[in-house]
Amino acid sequence: MIADTDSRLRPIALLLSLFFLVLFVLHIPLLRLPYFWDEAGYYVPAARDLLLTGSLIPHSTISNAHPPLVMAFLALTWKVAGYAPVVTRTAMLLIAAFSLVGVFRLAERIANEEVATASLLCTAVYPVFFAQSSLAHLDLAAAGLTFWGLLAYVEDRPAGTALWFSLAVLAKETAILAPLALLVWELAGKRLRHAANPVSRGSKAENERALETQRSVALLFPLIPLLAWYTYHYLRTGFVFGNPEFFRYNVQTTLHPLRILLALGLRLWQVLGYFGIYLLTLATLFAMWLVPLQDQDGERRRIAIEVQIAFLAVIAAYVLAMAVVGGAVLARYMLPVVPLVVIICISTLRRRVRYWRAVVTIVALAFVAGLFINPPYGFSMEDNLAYRDYIRLHQRAEDFVQARYATSRVLTAWPASDELTRPYLGYVTRPIRVFRIEDFSAEQLFAAADLRSGYDIAVVFSTKCEPPHAWFERWQRWQQWKTQFFGYRRDMPPAAAAQILGGQLVYSERRGGQWVGVIQIEKLEEARKNARNPLE
Repeated sequence: MIADTDSRLRPIALLLSLFFLVLFVLHIPLLRLPYFWDEAGYYVPAARDLLLTGSLIPHSTISNAHPPLVMAFLALTWKVAGYAPVVTRTAMLLIAAFSLVGVFRLAERIANEEVATASLLCTAVYPVFFAQSSLAHLDLAAAGLTFWGLLAYVEDRPAGTALWFSLAVLAKETAILAPLALLVWELAGKRLRHAANPVSRGSKAENERALETQRSVALLFPLIPLLAWYTYHYLRTGFVFGNPEFFRYNVQTTLHPLRILLALGLRLWQVLGYFGIYLLTLATLFAMWLVPLQDQDGERRRIAIEVQIAFLAVIAAYVLAMAVVGGAVLARYMLPVVPLVVIICISTLRRRVRYWRAVVTIVALAFVAGLFINPPYGFSMEDNLAYRDYIRLHQRAEDFVQARYATSRVLTAWPASDELTRPYLGYVTRPIRVFRIEDFSAEQLFAAADLRSGYDIAVVFSTKCEPPHAWFERWQRWQQWKTQFFGYRRDMPPAAAAQILGGQLVYSERRGGQWVGVIQIEKLEEARKNARNPLE
């Protein structure tokens, strides 16, 4: 598809080493952090089960049917270097560096080195990408392999296309969206080409048809390893797409038409506006009104239209599919397509804006600021360095619990319930008994208050990061939609939780819009005694 033989491609090993070194240095303060949220809840336990038992199906957590490539990579890394968070995060940084090499090579191939360098910079400091770079999730690995698959696709290398996309779907099942979207574009483009030239004959036409067939087969090939994995999972567990609760949460409960429409809006925002991307997309829209700049060789070259349409097909497939499935509308699910938007936008700016480097610099600085400054709307803690604040808060609170209440039973919610019961996650040195509730909404706390004999203390914490005056905070209909379709629950703050549970707040800390509290529960007989003798 692209015949750019003059492009000077950098050796992969050199680029990988350089990008990894830079990422490693920037992430040094984060490398020893214990595991966070979904890391602790699924991916690390699943990889640890593979390390200890050799089983691709986890047993210490309920299987979600995610393909095992990333978990196998982590298990192999632990086998070689030892099990520790710093080893895990370093291994994930290697995947992030490999992904950045894919972004650079792809942008260099379809545009030029200037666009590639700017796209690399913006992608690397984009808050979601940077935060995910050291977290043990699947999406960044799937994204990186997708970029390499796209590179092979635009270079007309069917074998490479099949290989990279197959590895991508073995990293995460949703990566199948990219090759299927490209296949749809291939079939549509074939019809258009044949309609424009219906009587094309000769060896050249036959070679073109053969190449089209090879590309289509290559794009269909990733279905084979994905179906093989699901078959294996079914034979081992009796379920194809994970446990019934996982399937219900991510598919069955997401099919309401209004919910799909709302999720579609959120997905478009995550691709075009989230954490400062709107600066890049708006600048690109304005640039489209400008005439292309001229160089010594003539008008500045743009990315080939057929490549842009192929990228658009992949972006559209992700936006539409992720609006229909996925109980949590997480921004990390869109990592395979956000860099494609970045590449197209930067190429357009370079082609039409004289001071395009200044615009890209402003965008990059906005991304860096977004790592430390929370946006004026609700967002997931894993999308910037808010996840670090969460971990630090929980470390200190659980150290307090372990020092004073090691033999007590603790009322809390997930993921703190796993943090307290699984020492290998890095929060406690020995398991602490837990009485688990779903969340810290008033309903859950009032229900738990009737069972106060079942626990001695409570660890309550913020389960989301919300600014003091969030956008749409006073829009009641939006609050209702969030509750109905996206599982939104308002957390009761520590003092209110202590009052509901009938206890005393003995530890509390706030940081970056998040909080955690430890409540010592007053037993019923003590409460009655204090009621009779309030001065004692």
